[in-house]
Amino acid sequence: MERLVKFEVLGQEYQLYTDAPEEDVREILQLVKTQLEEVSRVGARGLPANKAAILTSLNMASQYVRLKREFAEYRQTVERSLGCLSSRVEKTTSPFRD
Repeated sequence: MERLVKFEVLGQEYQLYTDAPEEDVREILQLVKTQLEEVSRVGARGLPANKAAILTSLNMASQYVRLKREFAEYRQTVERSLGCLSSRVEKTTSPFRD
């Protein structure tokens, strides 16, 4: 069920409607805040809020792209392993083995 969520980021208050579980909302907001703090800590002090938000978005997008690529590689590895395992099982259980 959709509900209104209010939160603050960089001194600005925001509201949005979401049907995401409360735990997910908390985790997402914490991630955003942590990323914004990291951008500020790594030499971007005094950076305007909009630029800090853009840098944070770029960092998060970079992490997303990396994880998406790693997942695709993982999936290929698992599919190859399952193919090999399936072949072995078929050879072992085939009534027409050599």
